[in-house]
Amino acid sequence: MSQPDNLGSFFAQNKTLLKEYLETRLEIYRLQSIRLFARSAGYFAWIILSLFLGFLFLLFLLMMLAFWFSSLLHSYTMGFGLVMLLILLVFVLMAVFRRVLFVEPVTHSIIQGSREESEDEESSN
Repeated sequence: MSQPDNLGSFFAQNKTLLKEYLETRLEIYRLQSIRLFARSAGYFAWIILSLFLGFLFLLFLLMMLAFWFSSLLHSYTMGFGLVMLLILLVFVLMAVFRRVLFVEPVTHSIIQGSREESEDEESSN
């Protein structure tokens, strides 16, 4: 009987400390989620900008290649047709090897990023 009384008196005496502890833990989780969101937003903006610039580079490179083929074959239709076949071939290869080229590297990078986050949290505590 004395143990429940002791436990009840322990909680009564430390109620404010427990409340402050819970509020502090909630604040830590909130700040960690804000940090994760901010970091993710920065990476997302960088990826979008890189993809846009890469698209422009690829567009002009393919146009240059099409005009070069056109001058070699003396036909715009043949030059641009060859470039279109090249684009189609690359698209098919990317579709066939999508798991190796895209899915697995992204999965590994997400897992690695979450490991780094948990290691940062453990080292700061």
